[in-house]
Amino acid sequence: MPQKCHTVDQVVAKLRKADVEFGKGKKVPKICKLLGVTEHTCYRWRQKCGGMKPEMARQLKVLEKENARLKKMVAEQALDMEILKEAAKGNW
Repeated sequence: MPQKCHTVDQVVAKLRKADVEFGKGKKVPKICKLLGVTEHTCYRWRQKCGGMKPEMARQLKVLEKENARLKKMVAEQALDMEILKEAAKGNW
């Protein structure tokens, strides 16, 4: 079964729809079936994006991407520093 990639707007919209259905008294498994996602996905989305507005969720996604890029840069810089230390030791 191919995975669906939901956009941030779709996730927020589905969570809002889930809140409305939950308010009507429906149980979580029925809500998840209505949304077309698993219970695990629904709980994961709620933990990550619950109560967010679409703009906030988009900004979170951008910040996560930038954070990953910065972590990669720091790792590469640390590796470069280790290489330079090894080269500076020499065989004296």
